[in-house]
Parts: sequence; C-alpha cells; structure tokens
Amino acid sequence: MKNLYLDCSMGAAGDMLTAALLELVPDRNGFLAELSGLGIPGVSIQCEQVSRCGVVGTHMRVYVNGREESDVPHDHPHPHDHSHPHNHSHSHDHSHPHENEPGAESAPAHSHSHSGPEDIYRLVSSLALSEKVKSNVKAVFDLLAGAESHVHGVPAAEIHFHEVGTMDAVADITAVCLLMDRVSPDRVIVSPINVGSGRVKCAHGILPVPAPAAAYLLRDIPIYSGRISGELCTPTGAALIRYFASEFGPMPAMRVRSIGYGMGTKEFEAANCVRAFLGESDGVSGEEVTELSCNIDDMTPEAIGFASELLMGEGALDVYTIPIGMIKSRPGVLFSVLCRPDEKEKFVRLIFKHTSTIGIREQKFSRYTLERSTATAETRYGPVRKKISTGYGVTRVKTEYEDAAALARDNGVSLYDVLSECEQ
Repeated sequence: MKNLYLDCSMGAAGDMLTAALLELVPDRNGFLAELSGLGIPGVSIQCEQVSRCGVVGTHMRVYVNGREESDVPHDHPHPHDHSHPHNHSHSHDHSHPHENEPGAESAPAHSHSHSGPEDIYRLVSSLALSEKVKSNVKAVFDLLAGAESHVHGVPAAEIHFHEVGTMDAVADITAVCLLMDRVSPDRVIVSPINVGSGRVKCAHGILPVPAPAAAYLLRDIPIYSGRISGELCTPTGAALIRYFASEFGPMPAMRVRSIGYGMGTKEFEAANCVRAFLGESDGVSGEEVTELSCNIDDMTPEAIGFASELLMGEGALDVYTIPIGMIKSRPGVLFSVLCRPDEKEKFVRLIFKHTSTIGIREQKFSRYTLERSTATAETRYGPVRKKISTGYGVTRVKTEYEDAAALARDNGVSLYDVLSECEQ
C-alpha cells in the first residue's frame, strides 16, 4: 500500500502543500510547465530552493498578472452587495497577510473584479485537466465556499472572491489536486495540525487565529495551538487537508521512499515547512485506536443489542460485550467500543445517549491490521462479495455472509450450497 504522510506541525497552506508534493515527483520542471500551461488567466508559477532553520526545501511563488499575491480567500470572500452588478471593477485598499505570513502589511489599492463560485467552476471546467482532477478542484472550492457561507451567514452562491486572490487560490488548489493525482497515494495520513496563535489582520479587520473559515473547515480534525504567534493554517490549506486526508494521527509503520519539504515565506524559530513522506506499508497497517468501555448491570439484552448495532452503524471499528460480575454479586456486561482517536468525543456522547452508564473509561492501543480489499465472485446463484486480507506473509479470503444468505433465500437453496459454489 502506498502511504502519503503529511507532517503539519507548522500548519498547512496551499503553496506549502504544493511545494512538498512537488518534491515527490521526479520531473518537477515538466510538472511546472504543465501547470503554467493550463490557462489559468494571468497566472505564472515559479519555484525556488530556500533554507529554513538550515533545512533546504522548495518555496512556491504564484504571480497573477506579474504580481505575487497571497493565498487568503478568507480575507476576501464576502456577501454580494445587491446594489451593484455582480461583475464590476473598483479600487480599494485590501490588506491581508501573505500565505503562512501573519501580520503582513497592507497591499496597495488596485482594481480587480469579483468572482463567485459559479465563475470559478466555469473557469475550472475550461482548464486542460482530466475530469477527475476538475472534480477534485471543484470539490475543494465547494468546501471553501461552504465555510465562507457559514462564517458570513449567507448562501454560498452569494460569496464572492476578488480576482487576484482567487487566481492564486485556483493555482494552489489545482496544483495540489494535480500532484495528488500524480502521486496517487492509497492512503493519506495527516498529523495533528498546528494552527498558530494570536490574531491576524485582514481586509475586514482583526481576526483570531485560526481565521473563522479555517476554524470551520478544521472541525472534527485534531488541531492545536503552539507557541508560535501567527496564522499557520490558512483556509485553503484546511480545505485541501479536509478533502484529501484519509485519517489523522502519527506516521504509520512504512518504508519511506521519498520526502518533500514545502517551505513557507516567514522565518520562525522552527523550520517553517510542511513535510510529505511517501512510502510503502507492505499491506500492513499500524495505527492508534481508542477503546471506550463501561460496566452495565441495568439494561436488557435487547437494549444492549440495539446500542451495539447503532454504534457500529455510526462507524465504530468494533463493539463487543463480555459478561462480568459486579458489586453485590450482580451479573453485568462490560460494554466496549473501539474507535479512531479523532472520533472519541462522538462515541462518548453516543454511549451516554444509548446506554444506562454514568461513567466511561478510555484506553489507547496500537493495533496492526492486514490490508483489506473486496472482490466479487460470480456464481450460478448470483454475485457474491469476498473479503480479502493480506500482509505479514498471509492471505485470507472470506465470503460475505449477507450476500451468501441473500442468494440462498432468493434461490431456495441452502447456505452451504452457495458457500460451496463460492469456494469453487
């Protein structure tokens, strides 16, 4: 299995993710030529080698009509003013920080037009991209528009981006989507994200870090605020991480083949970069899991069964019960739920809601699993799915019981007849 691990201990921004992924592809100049030739209006893209805290990596520069701009769609989107037409030009002062560059000075006033989500989608549709990449780019912009819609309290269709910032964001998002397609990881694991701290100056005033749109996009994702003052995770970075991440946590056990360093603009006490690790896991998955458990002695078997099925339906990795003896010689049940660490709060709430317990214990474990896939076997009774598990030098194949049982009922034969057919 091909794993991509993103170390976001210094946040995430569109240009940094682009640069980190670019270092993983062999023909970097060819990729940049392809990206520049897509036809994003007025955009040219360059990369340069820079050093941060003595570590050399790649820094991206995006120019729009010859001017370098920042990736800050959260500074510009706003509800449309219906007192004047949608497409128009005007001059005004729009100050904002640069990508991963807190507290930047105000940019000079200049003329530019607004773009709404539909304008962006039409632009993306016109680019020389595969349908898969176009779909990914549009989906990331959907996340951004949805976040801005939530922050401003208006429909997403009424959110408008200024032209220069939009073209910069289109370039970053398109670049990351193209590189993800080029790298083609089976699994994208992301570290907890450092969002920075303090406040950031933007066109509409002083905002807390993370900016409201970024904070909305990062909900249910493990984040933290370190000692560094400034905006480390931008809305574009948050949207890209939210869209592409398969899971969050520490780096899994894997053989690393290549490492990419995507450098930010500012110098901090820590190396300002996103690190991308590309490697193979040999079909073996090592990950952290959380076990939530409680002792129950006042629920019926039916109620426990209902809670177990509901929690599995909500995405628990496993739910199981063990008979136990409790105080005053009462027979009881140890009710245990396995889940991913970032879903712990969700399952704590569900356990309290659907069981009678008044207290839940938590334990953290490392687990190793075989790589799982599904294949379909054609039988004379109909198609049956098979679960295939591989790794550690073993391969196991198991027929999906529900499929086999359904075929047995539909064809009026025994379950054994269907299973025997599957084995052949």
